[in-house]
Order: sequence, then structure tokens, then C-alpha cells
Amino acid sequence: MAVRTPERESPRASATPAVSVDALGKVFPTRRGPVEALAGVGFAIAPGAVVGIVGPSGCGKSTLLEIVAGLQEPSSGQVRVNGRTAAAERLRACVLMPQRDLLLPWRSALDNAGLARELQGDGRKEARRRAAELFARFGLEEFGSARPHELSGGMRQRVAFARTLLAERPLLLLDEPFASLDAITRAELQEWTLGALAAEPRTVLLVTHDIEEALYLCDRVLVLSSRPGQVRAGLRGVQGEGARSEVVTSEEFAQLRHRALEALA
Repeated sequence: MAVRTPERESPRASATPAVSVDALGKVFPTRRGPVEALAGVGFAIAPGAVVGIVGPSGCGKSTLLEIVAGLQEPSSGQVRVNGRTAAAERLRACVLMPQRDLLLPWRSALDNAGLARELQGDGRKEARRRAAELFARFGLEEFGSARPHELSGGMRQRVAFARTLLAERPLLLLDEPFASLDAITRAELQEWTLGALAAEPRTVLLVTHDIEEALYLCDRVLVLSSRPGQVRAGLRGVQGEGARSEVVTSEEFAQLRHRALEALA
């Protein structure tokens, strides 16, 4: 099994963080009283790193992504994205890919992906050209004219991921992007995503319930406790090169998975 150098041993780990979260807390008011979603969360992400967040349902994983993206403000603590703390500036540096693909049914796959460029001010022709370049690199060129209902779940997610990359933001926030897929398609898409990120490097923060997915795709994995979410452990991810089946069945991977499960327990 080929393994990429862990982030903690990489020169990029000493660079100014792309994301810095310090003593972050979030409390939601409810009729029954305040609900504390996050408490004292802290971590930093180096430029170009891929970091995963796992934890039980309701521990504040999606809330954390929305705060980083500037869609919510923390109740306490601070978030910096590329050194900026203002919500509007964080939002300009991020693109959020939700669990659902949200493809527009009346647009082709190419035009759905190109929508990211149109929202940046490109005309339809230029947006299609930019999308077609990415489709060619990602093996999607045969599906450019297809409507969303003509695509499988895995292909729809590939188009949605291409649209996310075409936004050309330095930070990708992925919120359970493969959760709705069957196990086989999900495994295939995980392997495809490694190749896509190698071709189009970005800083990535990935939220997932799947420990195996996090360890396979990420440099580092943060394990959150049950609500209020706190960082219980930080583990090195594998980010393996080569066949996924070989990576996830290796002894090293099994040991990492065991450590992650222990932290969750």
C-alpha cells in the first residue's frame, strides 16, 4: 500500500493555517432552553490539507461547517479562513457541497457544472468551455449533454463535485457528499475523489459519519464527542494511493480504524 506523507510530517504543516478554529462554541436558543451544539472546539488546517470530521449524529458537525463558511456566527470563540474573521470574507473563500447534489433538472450536466462559473460572472459559452475542460480531465465528457434524471447517483455527485471545484474557492467544505449512495458506488466515488483532488488540489474540510471514508480520503481526522461537540481525538489519515480495496484491508488501516472507534466510544 502506498501512503502519502501525513500532514503533521509535511512542510506545509508549518505554513500559515488556511483555517484556524479557536475555542469555538455554539448555543441555539429553543423553547425548552438553550441547546449547546459545540463547546471549545479548536483545530487548524494547513493549506492544501484534507481534514475529516467524524462524530455521532447531532454533535454539531454540519453546524461547524456552516460557521466556517460564514453562514452562521459562533456564540463564542473565533474562526479564521485565510486569516480573515468576518463572515462575508469567510464566505468568499469557501464553497459548500451539501449532501444532496441540487442539480437543476432543466439543465444538462455540463450546464449544471458551469453554473458555478456563471455565478462568477462568466457568460454561458465561457462557463461551458470551463466545465468541458474539467469534464475531460475527470472522465465526464460523455455525459455533458445528459439531464440529471438520466444520470446515476454516482454520476450526479461527480457533476456536483465538478461544479464545486469550478467555483474556484480555496476551501472546499464537503457535508456528507456521498451519504445517499449505495456502498459500492460510494467506494468507487471515494477512489475517484482522491484522483480529482490530486488533479485539482484544494484545502478540504470533510464531514462524514463514515470512519473508513474519512481515514481513506483525509490527511487527518478529527473525532467529535456527542453534543456538545468537542474534539476528542485527532488521528492521522491514510490518503492511500492505488486500489482502495488494498488500502482499506491493510493492517495499518485496521489499526487506525480501531483507534477512531475507540475515540468515538
